[in-house]
Amino acid sequence: MRIPALRQGTHWRAFFIEQLIRLTGVSAIAFVLLILLFLIKEGAPALVEVPLSNLMGQRWYPTFGIYGLLPLILGSLLVTVGAIAVSMPLGVATAVFIGEIAPEWVRDILKPSIEVIAGIPSVVIGFIGIQLVSPLVRQLSGAPTGLTALTGVLLLAYMALPTIISIAEDALDAVPQSYRNAAYALSATKWQTIWRVVLPAARPGIVTAVMLGVGRAIGETMTVMMVTGNAARMPLGLDAFLRPVRTMTATIAAEMGEVARGSTHYQVLFLVGLVLFVLTFVINLAAAVAIFRRERGGGGRFLA
Repeated sequence: MRIPALRQGTHWRAFFIEQLIRLTGVSAIAFVLLILLFLIKEGAPALVEVPLSNLMGQRWYPTFGIYGLLPLILGSLLVTVGAIAVSMPLGVATAVFIGEIAPEWVRDILKPSIEVIAGIPSVVIGFIGIQLVSPLVRQLSGAPTGLTALTGVLLLAYMALPTIISIAEDALDAVPQSYRNAAYALSATKWQTIWRVVLPAARPGIVTAVMLGVGRAIGETMTVMMVTGNAARMPLGLDAFLRPVRTMTATIAAEMGEVARGSTHYQVLFLVGLVLFVLTFVINLAAAVAIFRRERGGGGRFLA
C-alpha cells in the first residue's frame, strides 16, 4: 500500500512543477505584452496631437514643438551597427580561441575575466570613455571634439563583447566531439575543422549571441549619453562617425525627468520608447526566423 502512495505523491509533485514552469513562461510573455500596452497607452496620443510630418522630420527641438524622430532613430542605428561590426568578429574569434584553441589553464583565466568585464557598471565605462577614449579619438581623427559616434561605437562594442563571447563559446562547446573526430578522420586540419564543421554547427547559437549583443548595444543608455555628444542631428555623410549624435535611449533618459506628465513632449518620449521596443522586437524576430529556416534546411554543409 505504500508504493502507490509514493507514486501518487510523485505524480502531484511533477504536476505542480510542470504547472509552475508553465505559469512562469506565460508570465514572461504577459509582462512583455503589458509593457507594450503601457507604451502604446502613453505614446499613442502623440500620433494624434503631433502631425506625422513633424514626427518624420529631421530636427528635434521639443521646446519649440518640433519632434523629428529621424535623427534619434538613425543615431541609435548608427551607433548600434558600428558597435556590432566591431564586436562581432572580435567576440566570435575570442570564443573560438577560448573554446577550440586555448589550453585549459588559459581558458580558466579568460572565462572569469570576461564575466568580470560584463559586471562593470555602464556609468564607469562612460567615465573611462570621457577621460581616455574621447581625447584619443579627437587626436587621431582630427575631429573638433572626441564626443562622437565613433567613441560610442568603441565603448558599446566593448560592452557587447562579454555577451557575445560567453554565449558563442557555449554554442561551440555544445557541438558534439564526434563532429570534430569525423573531420580529423577525413584528414581535415584543426583550422578546417573549426571553419567548416564547428562554426556551421554552432551557427544558431552564434547568431543568438550576436542578437543579444545587438540588444545590449541598442538598449544602452548611460554610456552613450555621456560620450556621443547628444547632438540631435542627421548622421549622414562619410564623416557621420566623427560627429556627435543622439540616440533614442539617451533622449528618454535626459528629458523624461524634466517634462510635465501628460504633455505632448511626455507623450512623444513614450512614442520614442515604443519605436525602440518595436525595433528590438523586429531584430530578435528576424534572428529567430533565420535560425528556424536554417534548422529546417538541415543545418548547412560541412567540409564543402
